[in-house]
Amino acid sequence: MKRLVLLGLVAVTLLAVVLAGQASMTTPVQAAPLPQASGVCESLTRLALPQTTITLAETREAGKSFVPQYMTVPITPTQAFCRVAGIIEPEVRFEVWMPTPAKWNGKFNGVGNGGLAGSIGYDAMNTALGLDYATASTDTGHVGGNGSWAMGRPELLVDFASRGIHVMTIDAKLIIQAYYSQAPKYSYFTGCSGGGGQALSEVQRYPMDYNGVVAGAPASNVTHMWPGEQYAVWLSNKDAAGRIPPEKLPAINKAAIAACDLNDNVKDGIIQDPRKCNFDPAKIQCSGADGNDCLTAPQVTTLKAIYAGLKDPTTGKQFWPPYEVGSELLWTNRIYGAGGPPLAYFKYFYFGDMNWDWKTFDFSDPKTFQLLYDADTKLRAVLNSTDPDIGSFKGAGGKLILYAGWNDQNIAPRNVINYYDSVVAMQGGVPPTQTFVRLFMSPGMGHCRGGDGGAPAPADLLAAISNWVEKGQAPESILTSHAGADGKVDLTRPICVYPKVETYKGSGDVKDAANFTCADPK
Repeated sequence: MKRLVLLGLVAVTLLAVVLAGQASMTTPVQAAPLPQASGVCESLTRLALPQTTITLAETREAGKSFVPQYMTVPITPTQAFCRVAGIIEPEVRFEVWMPTPAKWNGKFNGVGNGGLAGSIGYDAMNTALGLDYATASTDTGHVGGNGSWAMGRPELLVDFASRGIHVMTIDAKLIIQAYYSQAPKYSYFTGCSGGGGQALSEVQRYPMDYNGVVAGAPASNVTHMWPGEQYAVWLSNKDAAGRIPPEKLPAINKAAIAACDLNDNVKDGIIQDPRKCNFDPAKIQCSGADGNDCLTAPQVTTLKAIYAGLKDPTTGKQFWPPYEVGSELLWTNRIYGAGGPPLAYFKYFYFGDMNWDWKTFDFSDPKTFQLLYDADTKLRAVLNSTDPDIGSFKGAGGKLILYAGWNDQNIAPRNVINYYDSVVAMQGGVPPTQTFVRLFMSPGMGHCRGGDGGAPAPADLLAAISNWVEKGQAPESILTSHAGADGKVDLTRPICVYPKVETYKGSGDVKDAANFTCADPK
C-alpha cells in the first residue's frame, strides 16, 4: 500500500510539473526588445531572452572543421554560418545555426534527437544548413543518455519529453528574427525515433510552433514501447534452451522471405506488408540434429513469442506490437543484451533504483506485469505523445508526415499505424485526416533508414513537407532509394500514402520506381 501511495504522489508531482510547464509555455513569450543584429553574428550575445543565457555567438567558416562542446567528433560546416549557443533554465542547452543573410532561404528547421537525447544534433543541423535553412537543436536539458539524470529530477523528465524542444523553438525564432531582422516565413520540425516522438509532442502540445512536421518511427508511446523492447530481450535470455543464437537469424530470415516475398507479385527479397505474411516458424524446426539452418522446439516457441509482441498474461491484450516477420537480420543488437532507454526507463524513470536487475522482472507473471500499468499511470502524461486530438494543429494550417520502416528493429512499426488510425477515428475518416496528416510505410526499411536486402530509404522528406505547406502539394508517394557498396543508386521505389501500396505495373525493371504505381491493397 505504501508503494502505491508513493507512486501516486510521484505521479501527481510529475503531472503538476508538466501541466505547469505547458500552461506557461503555450502563452506567447514576450521577450525584451531585440537588438537588430543586421547580419552581425557576434552582436547576438546582447540578446535578452526569457530564462535564457546566450553563451556564444560566433561566425564559422565553410569547410573549416571544429569540435563542439561535449563532442569528440569534428563537424565540417557545409557553408559559412552564424553559430549561437545558449542555456534555457534550468539546463536546456541549445544551438542555432544561421546561413549568411545572402544565403538564407527564409525558413527554419528544428531537428530532433534520438534515444534519450543528451546531446545536440549537429549532423542534422549541418544537413539543414546545407539546404540554406536556419536550424536549431537541443540536448533537451541533460548531458548524456543513460537516464541517471532523471533520478529525483522530475522537471528534467518534462524537459526531455516536451518542454526542451518547445523552448528551443521559441528562442531559435527570436534569435533568427534578431539576426535577419525578420522572422522565418515557414518553420519545420524533422525527427525520427526519439525525434519522431518530439515531433508528435510538438503537434499535440504546441501546435503553433511549426507549419509542418515530419515524424519518423515516432517514440511516442514510450511507457508501452520500452517495456515491449525489454520483453524481446527477456524472451531471448530467460532460459538457455529457448535462446536463438544470432547465427540462426539468417536462416529464419531466408525462410520468412521465401514464404512471403511474392505476396506483392514482385520477387525482390522484401516483404511488402508483414501483417499479411503467414510464415510459421515451425516450418524450420529441426527434424534431426540441431544446426544453424533450423530451430529447436524451444527456439520455435521463443520466435513465435517475439512475432506476437508483448501481451498482458491475464487478458491477452496487446501491450506493445511485435517486431515484424522479415526484420530478423536486424535483431542482433535488439534481442540479446539489455541496455539503453528500456533499461533506463525501469531503473531511473520508474523504480528509481540504479541497482535494479532486469533479470528479476518476469513478464509472464500477472503481479509483475501490473507494474507496467503502474508505470504507465505514473509517467504517460509526461513521456507519451499519443493524443489523437490534433485539431488545433489542423486549424493552424499545419501538415504532418508520418513514416516508418516495416523492418524497424527498434520501434515496432505498428505503433505509428496505431497512432494514425486513432487520428482517423478522431477526424471521422481517412479523407478529412489526409488533408493534413499522411502516413508512409516503407517495406524492408529498418529503423529510420536502411535495412537489409537492398531495402530503400526515403529521400528528401523536408522537401515533401515544405512543398505540401507552401505549395499545397500533398504527397501521394515519396521516392525511396538504395545505394550499393559503390555508392551508386541501384534501386528506387515509391512508398505510397497509407493505406495504398506500391504496385508493380507488370513490366519493366522492378528496381526502377517508374514501373510502380500506388494502388489500394488487394
